Formats: sequence, C-alpha cells, structure tokens
Amino acid sequence: MADGPWYWCLDHSRVEPVDGCPNDRRLGPYETRAEAEDALARAHERTAQQDALDRDWDDDA
Repeated sequence: MADGPWYWCLDHSRVEPVDGCPNDRRLGPYETRAEAEDALARAHERTAQQDALDRDWDDDA
C-alpha cells in the first residue's frame, strides 16, 4: 500500500493517492488513508458547528 498523503475526491467519492484528480476537486491532504476516508464526516461536523455559532451570533443581535 502506498504512503500518503491521501485525499478525498469529490468527483468520485473515494480516497485517492497524491497522483489522483486535481486538488481543486479534492479534500486534503491527510496523513493516513483512514483520515481521508473520514473527510466528509469531519467537514459536515465542522459545518454544523459553524452553523450553530452563526445562529448564536444572530440571536445576540
């Protein structure tokens, strides 16, 4: 198995090594394949956290 870095390809919904699709179509780089496999879940979690902060900010106005 190849060493990292690893990327999550947005076009193909899969993990790719460094020589995959163009970087503007990928999330990463990640040190491990497992981190890349979890990229979408982490992005969704971060988005939800920021959305909650935005709601709190709007409520304070």
